[in-house]
Amino acid sequence: MPLHKQNGTQGVSGASNPEATLITTDWNEEWKALQTMRRSPDNPSWWDGRAKHFRPRETHPYAQDFLDLAALRPGERVLDMGCGGGTLAIPLAQAGHPVVACDFSRAMLDVLADGCAYYGVGDLVEEHLLAWDEDWQAAGIAPKSVDVAFASRSIATRDLADALTKLDRSARRRCCITLVTGASPRVDTTIMAAIGASVTESRDYVYAFNILVGLGRYPEVRYITSPRRDTFDSLEDGVQDFSRMLEGGNEGRVDELRNYLAAHMVENPDAGKPGQKGKPQGRYMLDHERIMRWAFIAWNTSAS
Repeated sequence: MPLHKQNGTQGVSGASNPEATLITTDWNEEWKALQTMRRSPDNPSWWDGRAKHFRPRETHPYAQDFLDLAALRPGERVLDMGCGGGTLAIPLAQAGHPVVACDFSRAMLDVLADGCAYYGVGDLVEEHLLAWDEDWQAAGIAPKSVDVAFASRSIATRDLADALTKLDRSARRRCCITLVTGASPRVDTTIMAAIGASVTESRDYVYAFNILVGLGRYPEVRYITSPRRDTFDSLEDGVQDFSRMLEGGNEGRVDELRNYLAAHMVENPDAGKPGQKGKPQGRYMLDHERIMRWAFIAWNTSAS
């Protein structure tokens, strides 16, 4: 079901009636405008480079929370769009669900294949090299070909309505996605506040919710909290790693960042053990835990 473009009166009506603005705003156009002010989405080669750190060998608490909220029925066939190294696809297959696992990174799919071989579930996982903006049907993802469609922390697109429509079209019963509720997952807001850096809170889930309402769906929203510990082997390693946050006018705050890290880095008692994505943990960590909050949005499709 396509979105209906609105006429140009929303600014006038919204001036005296905020509710009218909410109803008449074309939220996908607002999303597209937002993307022009953001950094370019990560491309397949960037994720290829990170793939070596994605080695799912146990179900992450975030993944377990996602699957609990998804409430799948026994044996349901699942589309996992943006599957990465198999954070969801592998536990789904272990539970007996056939999985159509899609990602635009070839290296990620290779990691997934290794994980499937490790757990002996390769016969339940069907892999597709596929991006959001490609022709899904041409790639073999037919309409209503799965029972449930997932996109877990993986929606990176200039056209959000198109992405949501593709998920909706693919699923016979239900769709489940997660989107960030505040600042980018790459940003530690505690650090940014301490060094006087500005932070943009995107609240992507608000756009998705409103677009889905415009599509005639009835989205439900729950929240998943996900703690993160960033570790590093030296002060300069930490500065190099955390400097990724210093964008959008904050690039000149490297000295403040270094001073903050020097004052708040502590010995990591789990140094060397597998950390996030299987990467060995560094010698140091910060004296605070970073908490990410994800919006879990689910809706029934037109076939339900």
